[in-house]
Amino acid sequence: MGSTQFGNFGNFCRDSTLPICNIFTGSLARGGPGFGSCQLTGIPLSNGQHLRNLGSILLCGLAIIISLFLLWRSERKKAAVGRREMQLFLIGYIIIEICEIFTVGGFPLSTNVRLGFTAVHLGAITATLWVLLLNGVVGYQLMDDGTPFSLGLILISAIALFIGTGYITLDTALSWTHRFDSSLTYPNQSIGLYVLYQLAPLVFLVLFFLLEAYLVLRVLGERKPMLYLIAAVILFAIGQIFEYVISIYICSGTSGKINGALFETLFTLLSVVMIWVFWSSITEDDWPMPVTGGAYT
Repeated sequence: MGSTQFGNFGNFCRDSTLPICNIFTGSLARGGPGFGSCQLTGIPLSNGQHLRNLGSILLCGLAIIISLFLLWRSERKKAAVGRREMQLFLIGYIIIEICEIFTVGGFPLSTNVRLGFTAVHLGAITATLWVLLLNGVVGYQLMDDGTPFSLGLILISAIALFIGTGYITLDTALSWTHRFDSSLTYPNQSIGLYVLYQLAPLVFLVLFFLLEAYLVLRVLGERKPMLYLIAAVILFAIGQIFEYVISIYICSGTSGKINGALFETLFTLLSVVMIWVFWSSITEDDWPMPVTGGAYT
């Protein structure tokens, strides 16, 4: 990628359905003509509106239900290292999926409300991946996990990233300061959002994988949990391939009925589940064990 392309979202929005595309003036969400490629139309509704991505909406609902179940299961692991931190990650993922219903799913909304959901969506992605990275640090027990100090550090830093990403998104979309107005039109270059929304989460994911791989292989001396961790990486990568590479072909082949966003939502959900299974596997000895009479120790 040449230096002049750094920070450009125009081509991404042409070939994919990303939440950030909602903020640009060319998007259908803002009454624009689209980005010059296959446009996701989905199911037509009254008054010229469309439910653009019903499959993603349904999968987001399923992801929320599964995440709530994992939150409950995590609560039962009373002595597990990083229990509260893992729950923070799951809460962040739930927020992402709620926003995705309205940003990527294309649920009919007014423009400004959709822009608000988009800002929360982008901020939640950055903050949640940061929380995931800190989950990788927690396993090394540099400080006591689950304490107000530990959770406070995670929350304060995550909120700072959330607010920063969300503010830049809204300032760009609504031209509060006019500092980012050039981003609104093609090629839609936004260095700040490119770093916060595209690059930083990727870096957080890579660091999380490296931290956990070292913890499992060198500190715990285990191998089986790596299968779950590698599975999570592969599933996430497949979802990104559907989003950034295959999406345009799916859209064209279905005349705009669906695109890769549907499969990205599915494979990201599966990846999150595998991350939880991985975490559970390295703390499985802390599960309450049933004893005679149905009680728990």
